Amino acid sequence: MTARRAPLDGIRVLDLSRILAGPWCTQNLADLGADVIKVERPGAGDDTRGWGPPYMKDADGEDTTEAAYYLSTNRNKRSIEIDMATPEGAQVLRELACHCDVVVENFKVGGLARYGLDYASLNALNPALVYCSITGFGQDGPYATRPGYDFMIQGMGGLMSITGERDGLPGAGPQKAGVAVTDIVTGMYASVAILAALTERGRSGLGQHLDISLLDCHVALLANQNSNFFTSGVAPQRAGNAHQNVVPYQVFAASDGHLIVATGNDSQYRAYCRAIGAPELAEDERFIDNRRRVINRDVLVGLLTDIMKQGRRDDWLARLEAVGVPCGPINDISQVFDDPQVKARGLRVDMPHPAGTTAPVTASPLRFSETPVEYRHAPPRLGEHTAQVLAEVLGMDDAERRRRLGS
Repeated sequence: MTARRAPLDGIRVLDLSRILAGPWCTQNLADLGADVIKVERPGAGDDTRGWGPPYMKDADGEDTTEAAYYLSTNRNKRSIEIDMATPEGAQVLRELACHCDVVVENFKVGGLARYGLDYASLNALNPALVYCSITGFGQDGPYATRPGYDFMIQGMGGLMSITGERDGLPGAGPQKAGVAVTDIVTGMYASVAILAALTERGRSGLGQHLDISLLDCHVALLANQNSNFFTSGVAPQRAGNAHQNVVPYQVFAASDGHLIVATGNDSQYRAYCRAIGAPELAEDERFIDNRRRVINRDVLVGLLTDIMKQGRRDDWLARLEAVGVPCGPINDISQVFDDPQVKARGLRVDMPHPAGTTAPVTASPLRFSETPVEYRHAPPRLGEHTAQVLAEVLGMDDAERRRRLGS
């Protein structure tokens, strides 16, 4: 059978982004086969290279200079060191953009115009270019010129108002998510937008400017919570580990730990009641359907809490799994990667690294039956591919590179 090309084989991306949202987007594209050229500041590189410890270990178990944070979002890319603040560096990047299909950047609004690397400048040189700008607040509006960071957007965008324990209970108060979800979801939306723009370019031959903002993506992420507000006029509040619209759908304490019970419909609720030895709760008129369970949440949860704390966690899990009630333990990340399902799905990948060791990365969740994601090379060292890329794309030999860029 003839080997099939990766979905984005033949697409070249000039990646001017750093930190997380932009690199998350370009890692998705790289995983799908795009040639992603990561442009980094000479001598320093992406800020996340220094965001450690922890660092990747070398063959002797000693720390390298490769921060775990950087490794998480830069595999399958090629790194070049070019100083865009110099006229010659900016000129080389403009030349590269003429040979690229996509540019991704996450500078402040207007920040790249001084280097001739903004959308208008590059569109004039390459009208087929798909140019994706990722900013905190978008290209217009009263906040457009402000810097935006994940943590502050989680607060401004409403997520922290609905995350954390309920007011009046111990530990109550706004809480951010344990991972930079705003950056991650923005990177995902940017990936989708780029793929759509490439599809449109295939019809019209023209590129376009994509305006993707952290705040926009974060507000969209709130999904049904926004709809709860739209339909009721009441802003949702923190509910701890409970669901705003479904009961019971929360954490329960067993005698030796905690577990999650997530009954998504009435039949699952009835199966749950039978499994815990309380079939009468399935027939109680106060709890007969989800609407009434939500209205009578406090009463029902109080009864279930008393029952659940009498049994052992793993016993409850076995009983509930046997009757098809969605449930699960609360794992730490070490336990996640020891889980048999996670192992079976191959969600950890160890990639050979030029430091003589392997770089552990999380596998892409994208699964294709015919053109699977390939793990071509580990997150690159700073400037690892400068000579290679400039020779391959621009035909620049070592002497010309040294003359023009001083390296």
